[in-house]
Amino acid sequence: MSITAQHTTTRRIGITRRTGGTSHAERVFRVQQAFAQLGGGAQGLAELARASGIDDSAVHRILRSGVEHGTFLQVGRGRYRLGPQAAQLGIEALEHALDDEALRACLDRLREAADGALVFLYGLSYFGGVQRQCVEMAVGCSDLSEIGLTPRELMFSHRSLRIGASGRTILAHLPEAVQRKVATERIPDGMGPGAYRDGDRMLASLPGIRARGYAVGLQECAAGWDSFAAPVFWGDLVVGAVTLLTPGTLTLPECRPYSAAVCTAAHEVQRLVLAPETEGVTAKSA
Repeated sequence: MSITAQHTTTRRIGITRRTGGTSHAERVFRVQQAFAQLGGGAQGLAELARASGIDDSAVHRILRSGVEHGTFLQVGRGRYRLGPQAAQLGIEALEHALDDEALRACLDRLREAADGALVFLYGLSYFGGVQRQCVEMAVGCSDLSEIGLTPRELMFSHRSLRIGASGRTILAHLPEAVQRKVATERIPDGMGPGAYRDGDRMLASLPGIRARGYAVGLQECAAGWDSFAAPVFWGDLVVGAVTLLTPGTLTLPECRPYSAAVCTAAHEVQRLVLAPETEGVTAKSA
């Protein structure tokens, strides 16, 4: 089955040539973007200058001005990170991005197309580390006991990007620095026999996910359950993943209809978050 999936790769914003000749507004945005490219942690002046392509003196002036306004925080001598005003912009941008009723209808359609599978929308969360959190679900009459959870536990807990189709789908479109950090995390207890227990093997799976536009987890999160996930983008930014969980152990050909369905649903959710139209790619067979 040919699967058409919406797919946008994470944009590389660093350039090799430094310049101070661009407009001031553009330089400010490029310094902000450099933090994201470098993984969002505390960064030094030299690293930010290289990533943004702006000379050191201009970067220093932007950082000092940003500290005064809360856009950046100075966390040590010559080291900075994004501040509360930057976080507030992201929160406000995402707060009104989704229509709840339309979102639930989209997830319900995926559940119906997947013969009553459990369907979840995970959002990317940075509070307490880069993780994922379930923000909506379509599970019918299920109380989720079959996967060892309750709806409350699922909705109010954060989960690692290290494990599961949804986690790896999101992680595949994050900066390499974030990927390497997540790869060193401890594997959560109770994972299935298909879990990627070796960090290098998990990292090696990410380029294929980016190329296909979806991920498949065969008994990865729990024994006897297979998962399928496709990313949701807002422009170039990955903000989450649509995921379906189905019981049984599927063969590769049996996976393809589920992969197609989850890609279609992710594309619909992406339209709901008002992402600009981007070129689709034909997802290759897993």
